[in-house]
Amino acid sequence: MSTHGQGLYEFTREVQRWVQGTGLLTLFVRHTSCSLLIQENADPEVQTDLRNFFHRLVPPSTDPVMSYLTHTYEGPDDMPAHIKAAMMPVSLSIPVTKGRLALGTWQGIYLFEHRNAPHSRTVAAHLSA
Repeated sequence: MSTHGQGLYEFTREVQRWVQGTGLLTLFVRHTSCSLLIQENADPEVQTDLRNFFHRLVPPSTDPVMSYLTHTYEGPDDMPAHIKAAMMPVSLSIPVTKGRLALGTWQGIYLFEHRNAPHSRTVAAHLSA
């Protein structure tokens, strides 16, 4: 999955196309500066508010409140991205019934990119019967 900076990227449709049968789907993001979330997909303001909240909670390393950080050589968004990924899930478990994700009406699957630059992200998927 390609990202173009910080934000939430929904990939529910891609996952739905992949699943078959019945079982438990496990998704795992193979990176240390992004997360996976199940979140509302009806109102884009939810994603905006989440991004703004986490930016306020963990600002860039150039913010004076973050002056304690030592891992800063990869840019001001790098260590804050690792902190955010440590606070949020990097794996999800979703029931699958007869080839359908058992998500709620307004739920979607998101990759939450915590870095400013574009990245190519890999999400591993496993469906156990």
